[in-house]
Amino acid sequence: MSRGKKIVLGIVGFVAVLTIVAVGIGAKVYMDLSGSVQKTYESVERQLDTKRKEEQGKVIAEKKPFSVLLLGIDTGDLGRTEVGRSDTMMVAAVNPNLKKTLITSIARDTYVDIVGKGTKDKINHAYAFGGAGMSMDTVEKYLDIPIDHYIAINMKGLKELVDAVGGITVSNDQKFTQDSYTFEYGKIHLDGDQALSFSRMRHEDPRGDYGRQERQRKIVEGVAKKLLTFDGVTRYKEVLDAMQENVKTDMSFDDMKKIAADYRGAFTTIQQDQLQGEGFMQDGISYQRVSETELNRVQTELKKTLDVNN
Repeated sequence: MSRGKKIVLGIVGFVAVLTIVAVGIGAKVYMDLSGSVQKTYESVERQLDTKRKEEQGKVIAEKKPFSVLLLGIDTGDLGRTEVGRSDTMMVAAVNPNLKKTLITSIARDTYVDIVGKGTKDKINHAYAFGGAGMSMDTVEKYLDIPIDHYIAINMKGLKELVDAVGGITVSNDQKFTQDSYTFEYGKIHLDGDQALSFSRMRHEDPRGDYGRQERQRKIVEGVAKKLLTFDGVTRYKEVLDAMQENVKTDMSFDDMKKIAADYRGAFTTIQQDQLQGEGFMQDGISYQRVSETELNRVQTELKKTLDVNN
């Protein structure tokens, strides 16, 4: 058995909650949603100064652009119960004024300073060292932007969410076999188990981990589309059941309601980007090194979306 089906998908839980809140189909839905979101809430310890903490607490309340670190954790299935690593990392920058959301993927092997650990390592190790808080602090320093919130989802959550929405359809640009499944070229339908396998293949892909990350983003898009096209969110209970046991976030129910009310236009346009690096070996371990030019490019795009001037 391989290391595990290392996956994706904070953004799915994010879109799921926002979709159901926005539809607002009655008191029963409201109470179910409130209870489920409360089960997903988990605060974090961060290394922020007093001013930054105050700013972070006002962002959503004042309808300002905000960012969410989306973490896919490699636990929750195949009997894995340890803390795990964030084998998928995405930053979602949400701007209601520009009516735009920018989702930027970060390769798990990116070589960075781990804030709070005093060492350089793969960026996905920050979660294993210090949970979501250390991951947020590390990404905030590396990208030079404020990271306001996080959403983490484990492997089991991905599988159950895909099944909860009745499966998804994605466009596949390379025929391959993974975990006994053969994925044909073109548009294909995936259930939860198939989505896990589809998301984890990288050895047959000439793009390596970057190809894997592109497939993960396709799954994100596929689930989001199914959620946003539900007639009255008819399967909302299945979605909530999948979320409440497998998703963690520091966004409260009030935050979710505020986003649904004030930020709906920000999801009209969803753009995707990828922080690109080059592989290198150090002490027998492979890493990704991002050039200063590429890092500056990604930082600039994120700062534009978040209206950050520094």
